[in-house]
Amino acid sequence: VQLQASGGGLVQAGGSLRLSCAASGRIFSSYDMAWFRQAPGKERAFVSITSSGGSTSYADSVKGRFTISRDNAKDTVYLQMNSLKPEDTALYYCAVKDRYAGTYYYASSYPYWGQGTQVTVSS
Repeated sequence: VQLQASGGGLVQAGGSLRLSCAASGRIFSSYDMAWFRQAPGKERAFVSITSSGGSTSYADSVKGRFTISRDNAKDTVYLQMNSLKPEDTALYYCAVKDRYAGTYYYASSYPYWGQGTQVTVSS
């Protein structure tokens, strides 16, 4: 599986960005896809997940501001980020979940990762 994340950038607080993650190499529609982020000096943290069936879940810190979606025809998952805050600044990664791993918010449940895209929110 190969994942290519894009869409990061520099934005002012209150602004919006949309991240994209294009996948190849597997049947995309049958896998749960997630976004994680890692700020300098911190561990990689769960942001959001979309299941193969289309259900979603979010970290409390982004709930109501971020929206995850997927386009199975394009093998792409998106993360729409609105009302961005300086504390959202991080390197954002997309990942494919191991279908046999039970805990979706642990990074260890994801064997495949994209290269990361930087999001910087200025105050």
